[in-house]
Amino acid sequence: MNLRSLLITLAIVVAGLCHSTSAQNVAVKTNLLSDATLSPNLGIEVGLAPKWTFDLSGQLNAWKIKEHRWKHWLVQPEARYWFCRRFSGHFVGVHALGGQYNVGGLTHARDILGLPLSHLKNRRYQGWFVGGGVAYGYTWILSRHWSFEAEIGVGYAYTRYDIYPCAKCGTKIAEDRPRHYVGPTKAALNIVFNF
Repeated sequence: MNLRSLLITLAIVVAGLCHSTSAQNVAVKTNLLSDATLSPNLGIEVGLAPKWTFDLSGQLNAWKIKEHRWKHWLVQPEARYWFCRRFSGHFVGVHALGGQYNVGGLTHARDILGLPLSHLKNRRYQGWFVGGGVAYGYTWILSRHWSFEAEIGVGYAYTRYDIYPCAKCGTKIAEDRPRHYVGPTKAALNIVFNF
């Protein structure tokens, strides 16, 4: 499935969820942490039951800046259980994640959380990933329609990727490499608009 087909499918699913719910049960959001990395994102959350919601978030970064390449897309569905009432206070969630990436030529990359990101200075990695995890978050109500949400999640991700010797090179130096990752799988500081 190519990116265009995936985005069309995602739009149809979101439209179906919105059509079948009442206005007080829907929120749209953007993650300020993703915005800070120039990765436009959008999320929609739909009420399912008095203490349950379904959140579907995604992001897309489809450009390169000078010789740096940081292209990716990510979809992250999550089922949430709210301790008091939905869209307010403490919640826990179970999420999945999946996407593709093409990253390289990042001169200031450093190794973090066991990931050899410093290799991104001189190499380019292109591949896909899937995974899942659990999360905890809290939502502060700011006004009738606005709220602020913080969330952190941990879990597992599996990726397969090809390695290229530089950000612009087309010759592979390694193909179809696997990697298992355990650690943070979600971090969000969301501005939320509630309908």
